[in-house]
Amino acid sequence: MSTNIDVIIIGSGGGGAVAAKELGEMGLKVTVLDAGPWYGNKKWPEPNSHRGAKASHDPNDLDASLYRKQLTRLENDMNDPVTGKFRWGPADRRRSPWYRTIPDQALLWQNAGIGGTTLHYYGNSPRAYPVSFESWPISYEELVPYYEKVEATLPVEFAPTTAKEELFYYGAKKAGFSLLPTLDVRSVGYRPQPNAILPPNENLMNPNVSLEQISHMEGCTLSGHCEQGCPYGPSVDRMAKRSTNVSYVPLAMKTGNVTFRPNSYATKVLTETQPSGEEEAFGVQFRNTWTGETEELYAKVIVMAAGCVETPRLWLNSDLPHNEWVGRGLTNHYMDAVTGTFDEKTLMSILGSPSINPFVGHTSGARLDYPGLGMIENLGNSPGLSAQFLFGFSQAGYNSLQPQHNLADQKGRLVGNELKDAMNQYRNSLSLLIITADEVQYNNRVELDPHTKDEHGNIPIVKYTPSKQDTEKRNQLTKIAMNMLQQSGAKSIHRSDLPPNLYIHLESTMRMGHVVDTSCEAYQVKRLFIADNSVHYNSIGGVNPTLTTQALTTRMAEMLVNKYFSS
Repeated sequence: MSTNIDVIIIGSGGGGAVAAKELGEMGLKVTVLDAGPWYGNKKWPEPNSHRGAKASHDPNDLDASLYRKQLTRLENDMNDPVTGKFRWGPADRRRSPWYRTIPDQALLWQNAGIGGTTLHYYGNSPRAYPVSFESWPISYEELVPYYEKVEATLPVEFAPTTAKEELFYYGAKKAGFSLLPTLDVRSVGYRPQPNAILPPNENLMNPNVSLEQISHMEGCTLSGHCEQGCPYGPSVDRMAKRSTNVSYVPLAMKTGNVTFRPNSYATKVLTETQPSGEEEAFGVQFRNTWTGETEELYAKVIVMAAGCVETPRLWLNSDLPHNEWVGRGLTNHYMDAVTGTFDEKTLMSILGSPSINPFVGHTSGARLDYPGLGMIENLGNSPGLSAQFLFGFSQAGYNSLQPQHNLADQKGRLVGNELKDAMNQYRNSLSLLIITADEVQYNNRVELDPHTKDEHGNIPIVKYTPSKQDTEKRNQLTKIAMNMLQQSGAKSIHRSDLPPNLYIHLESTMRMGHVVDTSCEAYQVKRLFIADNSVHYNSIGGVNPTLTTQALTTRMAEMLVNKYFSS
């Protein structure tokens, strides 16, 4: 058995690409497997219709013009969960997405491909609330140097202020909240989002520079395409939104030690029992998603970074040792959304402009932090996603069938003329997303469906029910958000009343202290590490989880090398 590879990493999203870069810089030979396509690489000029090459390790393979061509900025082309480029499914868009068993009223919004789900994230990169670490096996202070390293690498910048941010701050201040000028949040208040997005292009207001020229320059264009990829920049590694495919992946390739293999779906972690009786990982079995061929690779260490659903699924399909917490304790930041509509006179008095144009700027550039409850952030999704997410997705049923609402003028799904009227006022709307610090509950889980398999093994079942306390927190945050809209002069308010099964901020299914130790190595399988949101001990207070995973992964890489490669 050849083990000329030092480390195999499964997944190239928020954690996997970080691990690749850190380990590559320390001289280890790393191979990264990802189930989906690679956009912006010359070895895959048509990644959705032709299989292309097997692997890439040369940063010269990255091509900005190809990336711009492939990320079309068309909402349905990019975001459709069944046929879109950003979906959980094979590169070949003629084939169906990979199936998971989830409730009928649910959306599991994840990506397959180099960059993982960071391809369509908003770039929001706040640190966890320090109070949420009081029960962790490690301290918040221990993680701060790793936060700082990731923030400098991406980099993370406070979001610029456009109209929707200005209106958010106005409403927050009128509601009695104060500005928080800090990254370490220990009290309630509002602030700009710390986002992994480059500062605005300095030529944005230059009439002598065309929009096409600006799209080839470095810096954010404020064009509001965060949720469906950002193809603006002079080169792949300088694209404005710092998804891992344009930040950590190029840095990993520049080490000369890291190879990425897209279209490679891991189906089994290979282990063997040592004379001591300990289980030890030594390889990965994976399937080529174009040809169906199965292959094995061997390495000295395996890192699972496939996400909160696929990592426990892979553990269970690999018949790794039983642990009652594998797949258990799922948190999901039980969410809701409210949208305020404003008249032109009110907006002129506050903004000096008759419209908000929520699509301008970062998709989410302002936040209200509320340790103990969660957070509220503004939301500037493009029109199609707004119609679907804010007005078409609800556990309350149709607005027209609702009794009189408390605080909100509308609640639930809008259809027909109601939806038409809402979207006619889209330019004068401000939407707020409520994100709850939900509790770890053992029965919230990812497990295998014993009756259904696909080509990669038994498929996962995802089950999540918020607790009574979670619901109370969400309702309290929703009232705060509606009060902010009222204080800022909204003429009407719509509450989405989102179902609990909106799976975006999944965490805690392979918890530190239960499944992995403080270095993120599995207790029961030596040389097997985990580098994704699943190792979070809890929901980290309700904040966006990516930066915390990236900091934990940076720390994990140091400890992995010190333990197994110190010589």
